[in-house]
Amino acid sequence: MVRLDNMQFYAYHGCLEQERRDGNNFSVDVAFDYDMQQAACTDDLSCAVNYAEVYDIVKAQMAIPSNLLENVAWRIREAIIAAFPALTFLSVTVTKYNPPVDGMVESSSVTIDR
Repeated sequence: MVRLDNMQFYAYHGCLEQERRDGNNFSVDVAFDYDMQQAACTDDLSCAVNYAEVYDIVKAQMAIPSNLLENVAWRIREAIIAAFPALTFLSVTVTKYNPPVDGMVESSSVTIDR
């Protein structure tokens, strides 16, 4: 299993006008699995899933405003699967910090697994 944890972004996701205008802090966690035997045996990046490319996919999707975290997580999931169809497992979690609710909440998050 490969993990990219706590990727930090400032983005403009949310249903409220203020969220879309002012933005907020977000983090994204991605975990994925694939047959790593060839990469492990050869130490050859071309046999592995390049997690720098995974990061670039996440960054590009986070730059597209959405009303719902579900939509953001889904788009990230779909883009990663399109780029790396050999993945046997993929989990994407998008977290919004200080969500606009009537009370103290550190964060809200959505996780979508393949």
